[in-house]
Amino acid sequence: MSTIVSVSQPDEKGSFSTNIADDIISEALKSVEKAKASVRGEAVPDAPEAPAAAAAEGPVDAPAPAPADDEVATLTAHLEMSMAKGRELMGKVKDEHEKMPRAVADLENYKKRAIKEKEEVQKFGSEKLLRDFLPVVDNFDRALEHARTSGDPESLKKGIEMTRKLFEDTLSKHGVNSFSSKGELFDPNRHEAMSAAESDELPPNHVHSEYLRGFTLNDRLIRPALVVVSKAKSPPEAAPSEAPPPVETETKS
Repeated sequence: MSTIVSVSQPDEKGSFSTNIADDIISEALKSVEKAKASVRGEAVPDAPEAPAAAAAEGPVDAPAPAPADDEVATLTAHLEMSMAKGRELMGKVKDEHEKMPRAVADLENYKKRAIKEKEEVQKFGSEKLLRDFLPVVDNFDRALEHARTSGDPESLKKGIEMTRKLFEDTLSKHGVNSFSSKGELFDPNRHEAMSAAESDELPPNHVHSEYLRGFTLNDRLIRPALVVVSKAKSPPEAAPSEAPPPVETETKS
């Protein structure tokens, strides 16, 4: 015995049909009922008439339920259970089908938001950094204005020093720090040798002096220090020995 379930494809609007062939199921149930009636002897078409002698003998006991009756009942229960599970499954399929367009739309919206946020970061990611450096530019403008209107070089020097400190403090606020290497052992990971110089104060292969300081960003090197490396002094050259003066000899005439 087989059960046929018809499922229609979703149309353009996304509707979903879960109709089951009820006529086929009804025919199957009718066949089961006929089989049960046949086993119980309730209605059997074209059955031969019982002989008259048998009727005279007295009433005949109804036949005991056959094992086939239990099997038919079991099949009927299984059929009803299968129908229920089929309806439940089709309901789940319909729910998932309705959720899919929404999930696709959410994914597309997420992609659009991510692209927009990336563009915003590329355009305005350095806004906070630049805003912090605006006071430095203002101080430079004040120093230049003071230099044009005042003849006090000491005041101008002090203003420049204060502006330089503000500039370094702003860099440090954003993780940029300078380091001095004078007197340290030469480290190729932090220093770049520009030249070498003889020194009595430092052992060889140490930083004698700096051309430019090095800088780090959150402990990552972004510019090595440009340095002069110390080296041992060359031994003094021996002075050439003086030749003895030539001896003058008198010539006899």
